[in-house]
Amino acid sequence: MTDPATRLEHVLARFPRLAVAVSGGVDSLTLATIAALTVPDFVAVHAVSPAVPVRASERVREIAHQQNWRLIEIRAGEFADADYLSNPVNRCYFCKSNLYKRIGEVTDFPIAAGTNLDDLSDFRPGLTAAGENGVVHPFVEAQIDKKTLREIAARAGLGSVASLPAQPCLSSRVETGIRISERDLDFIDRVERLAEAALGPVTLRCRITNGGVRIETDVRLPPALADNIRELCGAESRPFLGITAYSRGSAFLGAKT
Repeated sequence: MTDPATRLEHVLARFPRLAVAVSGGVDSLTLATIAALTVPDFVAVHAVSPAVPVRASERVREIAHQQNWRLIEIRAGEFADADYLSNPVNRCYFCKSNLYKRIGEVTDFPIAAGTNLDDLSDFRPGLTAAGENGVVHPFVEAQIDKKTLREIAARAGLGSVASLPAQPCLSSRVETGIRISERDLDFIDRVERLAEAALGPVTLRCRITNGGVRIETDVRLPPALADNIRELCGAESRPFLGITAYSRGSAFLGAKT
């Protein structure tokens, strides 16, 4: 069977021009890295938003500089979209619709996203928006899953990026039906940056629920870090509901139960 990286290069080689939507996670950064080496006219597009972790934007800029990408930063405009702000179960559809339309306003290149095979089995309303906007998915076409994608990232010299835990947008931490607000997203980002500073990159979510703030993680938090998070909650009069095991998508589940 053909090497996965070679399959990906063959897929990308079809495009004389390509704009890669780069969020700052391993998927899109890996796709952009390979595209930059394969596509004759390549541009990376990154949306800066209250819903994007500060560290993700910093990471995009760092790698773009290191690899000499042409980088366009945009505001996708989702915070002017009442449907997005109301935070329905398909919030991601409205987010991605705004994103892809805005990318189409700053470049006429075909748009590529870092969707991989594993994403197809998950609840991804954003894929509907991608289809409506003609977005291509090179990892899917090359039959590459998350594990293989990380191997490609490591071989491409992306170092610690290859092992980054999944990092969806900050709005995904807000329980369905709770209106999306910049205040909540800023709080989430501060808590998660505090945790990363103490622990390094780990899977940890600061969930905003109707009852208060819940921390979900797959690692044991040092007591001092837990106390600091509790203090942050207290400083903003947010009830602290404690620390539980990480559960993917629980912000959606919490709204349904």
